Amino acid sequence: MMKRILFICMLFLGLSTSVSAQEYIVVTGIVTDANKEPMIGVNVSISDLPGLGAITDLDGKYTIKMPTYHKLSFSYVGFDKVEVLVKEQRVVNVTMQESDASLIDEVVITGTGAQKKLTVTGAITNVDVEILKANPSGAISSALAGNVPGVLAMQTSGKPGSVSEFWIRGISTFGASNSALVLVDGFERDLNEINVEDVESFSVLKDASATAIYGSKGANGVVLITTRHGKAGKINISAKAETFYNMLTQVPDFVDGYTYASMANEAKITRNLEPLYKPDELEIFRLGLDPDLYPNVNWIDELLRKGSWSTRATLSMNGGGNTARYYVSGSYLDQQGMYKVDKTLKEYNTNANFRRWNYRMNVDIDITKTTLLKVGVSGSLQKANDSGVGSDAIWTALMGYNAIMVPKLYSNGYVPAYGNDNGDRFNPWVQATMTGYRENWTNNIQTNVTLEQKLDFITKGLRFIGRFGYDTNNSNWINRRKWPEQWKAKRFRATDGTLDYDRVAEEKKMYQESGSNGSRNEFFEWELHYNRGFKEHHLGGTLKYNQSSKIKTVGLGDDLKQGIARRNQGLAGRFTYNWNYRYFIDFNFGYTGSENFAEGHRFGFFPAFSGAWNIAEETYIKKHLKWLNMFKIRYSGDNRFPYLYSIETMTKKDGDKVVDTGGYNFGDYTADRYYGGMRYSSLSSPNVSWEIATKHDLGIDFSLLNDKISGAIDYFNEKREGIYMLREYLPGIVGLESNPSANVGKVTSKGFDGHFAFRQKVGNVKLTIRGNMTYSKNEIIDRDEENNYYWYKMQKGHRVNQARGLISLGLFKDYDDIRNSPVQSFDGYQVMPGDIKYKDVNGDGKIDSNDQVAIGATTKPNLIYGFGASASWKGLDINVLFQGAGKSTYFIDGSTVHMFSLGDGWGNVLTEMANSNRWISADISGDPSTEDPNAEYPRLTYGSNPNNYQKSTYWLRNGSYLRLKTLEVGYTLPTKLVNKVHFNNVRIFFIGTNLLTWSAFKLWDPEMGSSTGKAYPLSKNLSLGVSVNL
Repeated sequence: MMKRILFICMLFLGLSTSVSAQEYIVVTGIVTDANKEPMIGVNVSISDLPGLGAITDLDGKYTIKMPTYHKLSFSYVGFDKVEVLVKEQRVVNVTMQESDASLIDEVVITGTGAQKKLTVTGAITNVDVEILKANPSGAISSALAGNVPGVLAMQTSGKPGSVSEFWIRGISTFGASNSALVLVDGFERDLNEINVEDVESFSVLKDASATAIYGSKGANGVVLITTRHGKAGKINISAKAETFYNMLTQVPDFVDGYTYASMANEAKITRNLEPLYKPDELEIFRLGLDPDLYPNVNWIDELLRKGSWSTRATLSMNGGGNTARYYVSGSYLDQQGMYKVDKTLKEYNTNANFRRWNYRMNVDIDITKTTLLKVGVSGSLQKANDSGVGSDAIWTALMGYNAIMVPKLYSNGYVPAYGNDNGDRFNPWVQATMTGYRENWTNNIQTNVTLEQKLDFITKGLRFIGRFGYDTNNSNWINRRKWPEQWKAKRFRATDGTLDYDRVAEEKKMYQESGSNGSRNEFFEWELHYNRGFKEHHLGGTLKYNQSSKIKTVGLGDDLKQGIARRNQGLAGRFTYNWNYRYFIDFNFGYTGSENFAEGHRFGFFPAFSGAWNIAEETYIKKHLKWLNMFKIRYSGDNRFPYLYSIETMTKKDGDKVVDTGGYNFGDYTADRYYGGMRYSSLSSPNVSWEIATKHDLGIDFSLLNDKISGAIDYFNEKREGIYMLREYLPGIVGLESNPSANVGKVTSKGFDGHFAFRQKVGNVKLTIRGNMTYSKNEIIDRDEENNYYWYKMQKGHRVNQARGLISLGLFKDYDDIRNSPVQSFDGYQVMPGDIKYKDVNGDGKIDSNDQVAIGATTKPNLIYGFGASASWKGLDINVLFQGAGKSTYFIDGSTVHMFSLGDGWGNVLTEMANSNRWISADISGDPSTEDPNAEYPRLTYGSNPNNYQKSTYWLRNGSYLRLKTLEVGYTLPTKLVNKVHFNNVRIFFIGTNLLTWSAFKLWDPEMGSSTGKAYPLSKNLSLGVSVNL
């Protein structure tokens, strides 16, 4: 026993001696770059000793207390990490070299974590976050088009706060949503609520191999975003402020009052009707002698400013030690609308303004050397203003109110209006300034906790990740409506020269409407990761479990189903293997379940496999083609509970009486023996289940000449089966009064995407030329639709949302041409020379709906491309991007195309259309050549002309365009200069967006895809800003 006690005492004595022998010393030094310039803000830490660290000062100096015989680690963004073993020396000076990492070493973020690009077998694109920061709208989706291969995008409105729609590799279904899954730090979030300055990395997962681990949610592609986290060292503060001057890319230009009145007369005379205005009245319009009765108002000038100002500011801080690190940020975005409003009204703001506040806090804590805890809190608060009637109504009025309808104000102070229609026919100036105002608030809060645990004590390369997220989303709107008393002057003055007025609308005192919505989202998942190499063999595996719940908390209504959470559950896995970084195989699967389906149909299995061959690693290639760094070939192959039925009672209480509201009629067809009761108001669809997507991808990644030339190109093919849709064409003999749902649709989608980059250093100038392209085309293989004798009328065999219409053969030349052509009589209308002539597709001698065929493409573009260049020289940097779209068509119609169709004065005439070649009777022009059967526009018609209003190739327009998307010029002040004011970095920059647009379509911005132009135009911006780091 004494021996054991003596042994234990000697052991403790030895340990204490060992600890006391671990000497601490103070080490100082200077960190410089290759040019011997001191480096500020370099993180200095001690390897394997969390909590100890320092950061270099303005002179590149540092001081740190540390034990001997440990390694000092020096790290700085963009430079290679340096480690130095400290024995007894007290001074350690270090020179750091700029990183020269090749594309082979580039790290991409995948569904299972960070991974070297060389080892990736799926189609994944890493996006340069700095490119996304040049977008002035604050919505990240608006910066994707032309910058990210594989992404098709378009913006349909330029109203402040609006965002772009985007699709990864196009549209491959007409049933469920086409939206991509967006994950922020592993949690499902809204892409456009994130402050782009908080983004650390941005990846787009495009094929089945990359997305299968997300199950059905990843069917339309996945966007992975990692936000910024703190770095060990002294507090680092960054600030960025920008101010924007916004203009509209293309403002509709309308004719003046004299031109409009003259064209209205032409439209009347063409139909052998008396003209609306006499020559002396036209002269009054031209000279502006009677603005009350013969006004000439430019409503665009009265309503819109030439430009508006917007601002954006961000402040962030990060720092900490080796044990705990933090990142905190806040940002503010203020976008001003383009309407002319009274600024003195302050809170009574009728302009289309948008404001957003963002905040984020990420804290990382090393609980032990192998345990990392991440805690995050983020959110956004948005406020959108508008006039009482809203911008859609304003732009509808702008397209309908011509220059001669009414003045802005009558000379006696009366407020004019051409009509009422619940405010839709008030004049645009009144709609924007006198109809009250709207406020929309959105408040979202996201919290998340992540635990990462290394399990090397079980087996090397094994680690665990657990995540929990809790989000709340709330929105509310308040609409305060009112309008003044409004009048319209009668056509002619009284005998005493005064005007007589009809009251169009009585004054409406302000009243208020409001509403709100809210939801709560919960996420939980855990992952096991295994990665290990055995000489030439490299293995990897992932097992992932997840569950989520989304429930409405506000605005539930009286439907019980709205109060039931949408719950999903899934298990996913991945196995990877590569031999010597030359041959790669990858297997992924997702097993996903949803309570939205009936039992037996809730779970779906979604497997994927892929392989790759890095030819550049072959011995022969490495020996004889040293310029080939990488050449890798890859291959990879909203209705709640539809299974429930609804029952309705076909009676209601009216006082003490029970009144039938529907029911069964017992007797003959004409009998009226009516009995109330109960019935199925909606049928159940118990067999509805998941859509099935089968994807194939063949891709090549390449890097040549020491990464001077690099890129990737992919061909993809997808088949979507079991598309969920309503059965709307069941025969009546089935006896159903509601339409059940079923998985009956099939769509194929195929195309290609790719990108390239050329990098070259010419003297001190770093030059990069880049480009990318995405093309996607889909085809409907099967869907629920009515059988038709004419195969071309079926949607099967055509694109999703394919344009359909008649085929135009030009214009009728004369009455002989009409008599010798198939009969065209829409709604009994008799055609005349100058009307549109159509092709008799089915050859039955008459033109009707059976002659409508698939024409053109789709409103959404099938082709998006971008190309540009960037250069840097010393502190100066320049970046330019051109972005274009193609394979897009849409019809034009509405009150500016068929400007006299209503026959009551409502409608406007675009200058582009007035100055174009249109068919004009020789009786009016005095020139037979104006009766041109190939004219760009048909004859004018006052009143209805159903023949010319048919959707046809005549009105189909090409939506292709090319625009100068971004021009950025920046200058980083010299380090020595900014160091004198205790800054690390100061950059001043100018950014211009949407500066120039080239397109054959001139009526309004072609990107909007609008058929009527009744939408807030897109904007072009000039911004000046400064970013500071200290």
